[in-house]
Amino acid sequence: MFRYSTLAAAALMASPSLWSAFVLGTLDPTDAIVRLLIAVPVAAILLAIPRAAFDRYARNLPARELPAAPTMLQATTTRADRAG
Repeated sequence: MFRYSTLAAAALMASPSLWSAFVLGTLDPTDAIVRLLIAVPVAAILLAIPRAAFDRYARNLPARELPAAPTMLQATTTRADRAG
């Protein structure tokens, strides 16, 4: 499953060839599609590097704990072993 950021980066990398093929008509559309298909795994690798670095950093951060609401406890003791 591809992420949208990967597909967007691949489209951005292949945009000159896509423009030449589909707008200007100076490049064969098959060549432009092949360049797009080559750009997808390249973009996935290039985007995985900072993603892995950020994930590693996020795992090392201490977990943020929500402060517990102060509870009011009343300490009472009753002895059950003595009567009276």
